[in-house]
Amino acid sequence: MEENQNHSDFMKETIKQRPLNRRKLVRRMLLTVAMAVIFGLVACVTFLLLEPVINNKLYPEEEPDPVVFPEEPEENEILPEDMIVDESQMQPEPTPVPVLEEEKIIARLLSKINMGTDEYLSLTNSLNQVAREVQNSMVSVVGVTSDVGWLDNVYENEGVVSGVIVADNKRELLILADISSIEDADSVKVTFKDGLEYDAFIKKIDNNTGYGIIAISKAMLNVSTADMVKVVNLGTSAAGGLEGTPVIALGRPTGTEGSICYGNITSTGNSIRLPDSNYKYMTTDIYGSTNASGVLVNLRGQVIGMVDMSYNGEDMKNIISAIGITELKKVVESLSNDKSIAYFGVYGVDVTTEANEALGVPVGAYITEIDMDSPAMDAGIQSGDVVVRINELEIASYHDLVIALQSFRPEETIAVDLMREGPEGYTEMEVSAVLSMKNG
Repeated sequence: MEENQNHSDFMKETIKQRPLNRRKLVRRMLLTVAMAVIFGLVACVTFLLLEPVINNKLYPEEEPDPVVFPEEPEENEILPEDMIVDESQMQPEPTPVPVLEEEKIIARLLSKINMGTDEYLSLTNSLNQVAREVQNSMVSVVGVTSDVGWLDNVYENEGVVSGVIVADNKRELLILADISSIEDADSVKVTFKDGLEYDAFIKKIDNNTGYGIIAISKAMLNVSTADMVKVVNLGTSAAGGLEGTPVIALGRPTGTEGSICYGNITSTGNSIRLPDSNYKYMTTDIYGSTNASGVLVNLRGQVIGMVDMSYNGEDMKNIISAIGITELKKVVESLSNDKSIAYFGVYGVDVTTEANEALGVPVGAYITEIDMDSPAMDAGIQSGDVVVRINELEIASYHDLVIALQSFRPEETIAVDLMREGPEGYTEMEVSAVLSMKNG
């Protein structure tokens, strides 16, 4: 009986579960979460680091081609062999025609020219065809800046300039424009002739002139846009006798995008006063907007100047004027290749033959002025000095000095040989200068 009772008691006993250790459970949960976070971070970092490498291996991106503009041939250069002429090849000089008789001949020839409506239409159609071809290289560049008004309403300011496609490095289309008014914009957009707009970015800017290169990825372009656009043909502004030649102003000559104006070059003798530069300034007889931008094109469809109204006087503020493209080419080449322009900080002129022979001024680049706090001033160069050599480059004119400086980059140190006038005449000196970047 007692034995059965003991057995019954044993069967009534229950097995109790071990008490739950909440602190340990929380620690395990936190550890699991922490491990998951660490694993996720490691996976993300690994993906970010390896994705470009793997992507480049699978889809290698083409390296951009360097942008190089061919050297322009010397204009009207007489070679030594051209000076030796066989007398048998010489033609007798024509008998001079009296001025009055010459005028009669010209009047007679002009009277025979009969330009009717058809001939005039043919002429204007030919000009329009040249303009339309170049317009495929023209773009509208918009700088967008966002701001907040007094009532916390967000609004956008837009600055618009006209640009021209000057190069294609296989990866990007490179656009030249005066972007001094939009360089601080929050974003840049480019609109092509077909009306399509694309995001772009400022690749490089020359703070000396305000001109810069805007780049747009070719991978972003619509097929129709890619088929339409073309790199413009750059001509020369160094040729003699440009005065009186017909030109076409394209871009925004009247302040309206896509406007076209026809006229003639009236002068090329002016130059722009900027440090370390020697830019030709061309004027025309075209009346335009004081905010005009764009290009001047010759009848071959070649760009010979960038429209720039910044240097016009008060008496000609509406006359379309342009900076010569020849003088800009080296700057455009550097900017297109993402290279900064070195700053020295001098203004100068050529030493004329008269100054050399009569006054004994050495041949070289005569320095007329120095920028305050410039590398040239820090090096001790003064107004009146004549630079005759930079490193191993001989300097025979101010133009030579400008070209030499374009071959250097900011932070480079250059050795400058110069002649300085003293009580006993000119004495040769050598100084060193550390080039910098010009601030905007």
